Amino acid sequence: MIEKTLILIKPDGVERGLAGEIISRFERAGFKIVGIKMFWTDDQFARKHYPKNIEEKYGREIRDRIVSYLKEGPVVAMVLEGVNAVENVRKIVGDTYPNQALPGTIRGDYAHISKEYANKNKRQVKNLIHASGNKEDAKAEIKLWFSESELYEYKTVLEKHVG
Repeated sequence: MIEKTLILIKPDGVERGLAGEIISRFERAGFKIVGIKMFWTDDQFARKHYPKNIEEKYGREIRDRIVSYLKEGPVVAMVLEGVNAVENVRKIVGDTYPNQALPGTIRGDYAHISKEYANKNKRQVKNLIHASGNKEDAKAEIKLWFSESELYEYKTVLEKHVG
């Protein structure tokens, strides 16, 4: 099934100059970019992205840390389209905690901080990238980050091979 999913290259990924490498990994895997922009979030927007249920699940301190992290610098927001995009993109991204992410994944190759280290030192887990967790999250997140007029339909050469 062809799906859309949201990707955010977080401020540490942008600051480290990894945006191009990250984008190319998705393109090489056959995903089509149907929307892309750079965006600097404010507190209100970051809290919409990480809603109140995050606080209920992980606590206020964790939510405040991830909101603060998203505001540290510009992010590159993308909507990717492809076969089983949500599931397959998450495989490319790797485990949320970089020290648990397999080599060959984005987080496994470019990040290493553990949840334990971050919590002990009251730091945010810098994990470079956000990928929608499921189809419902993808729909809501895409709607938050992109208007319909910012999403494009076009055919790629690769679509001839999977379509």
